[in-house]
Amino acid sequence: AVPVLFCFSVFARPSSVPHGAGYELLIQKFLSLYGDQIDMHRKFVVQLFAEEWSQYIDLPKGFLVNERCKVRLVPLQIQITTLGNLTPSSTVFFCCDMQERFRPAIKYFGDIISVGQRLLQGARLLGIPVIVTEQYPKGLGSTVQEIDLTGAKLVLPKTKFSMVLPEVEAALAEIPGVRSIVLFGVETHVCIQQTALELIGRGLEVHIVADATSSRSMMDRMFALERLARTGIIVTTSEAILLQLVADKEHPKFKEIQNLIKASAPESGLLSKV
Repeated sequence: AVPVLFCFSVFARPSSVPHGAGYELLIQKFLSLYGDQIDMHRKFVVQLFAEEWSQYIDLPKGFLVNERCKVRLVPLQIQITTLGNLTPSSTVFFCCDMQERFRPAIKYFGDIISVGQRLLQGARLLGIPVIVTEQYPKGLGSTVQEIDLTGAKLVLPKTKFSMVLPEVEAALAEIPGVRSIVLFGVETHVCIQQTALELIGRGLEVHIVADATSSRSMMDRMFALERLARTGIIVTTSEAILLQLVADKEHPKFKEIQNLIKASAPESGLLSKV
C-alpha cells in the first residue's frame, strides 16, 4: 500500500491505496472518506500536488499511484458564461404550474398562457419531451384548458415548490443525453426560481423563457429574473428558443415553427415598469 493524503474542502485525511491505483480507486477512496459530505449531483476533478510547481495540478491522464502523494477533490463551479447552445436531442421542456386558480392573480397571465402554448406546440413539432407539474391541483385546479398537454412525457401533481421531484429525476434519467432544460410557468420568484437553482446544481443548463414566466408582483418577477441571470441561468424569449432549436432555414420543421411565431407576440409586461 502507498500512503496518500486525501484532501476535500477544509479536510485532509491520511490513508493508503494499493500500489498502481488509478483514478477510479482514488474516487472510491474519496467516497469512503467523505461520502456523507459529497454532493453526488456535482461534477468534480481530482488534482495532484506537484512538488515541482508547489501547487495542485489536474490529475494527469493515466496517472497511477506509485509513491507517497497528496490529492484533492475539487467541485467544479457553475460557469459564469454559458454558451447556451440548444439542440432538440438534448433538450427537455419544463412547464410549471400553469393552473386555473392563478389566472386572476398572475400578471399578464393570458399572455403567458399564449406563449406557453406556442412553446408546447414547438416541442411537439420538434419531438422534444415535455414535463408538466401542477401545484396542489386539488386546491388550485388543473392546467388551464388553453394549454394542450397532448404528448407530454409526464404530468405530475406536487406540493414542493421546485419541479425537481423523484419522478421528474427518474423521467430525465430515461432520456439519453439531456443537457438543457427550457423552463417556463409560474411563479417566477418561487417555483421557477427554485426549480432552476436545483437543476443547475445537478449540472444541467437552464433556459428560462421570460415571456412565458410571471408572478403576482412585477417586482418579484423582475428581481427573480435578474438574480437567476447572475447565477449563470440563461434568461431568454420564446422566439429565440424556437429559432435556436431549428437553427437552419432548411430544417424540415422550419416553416411550421415560423408559422407559430408569425403571430404578433404578446406584450407579457417585460418592458413595463415595476
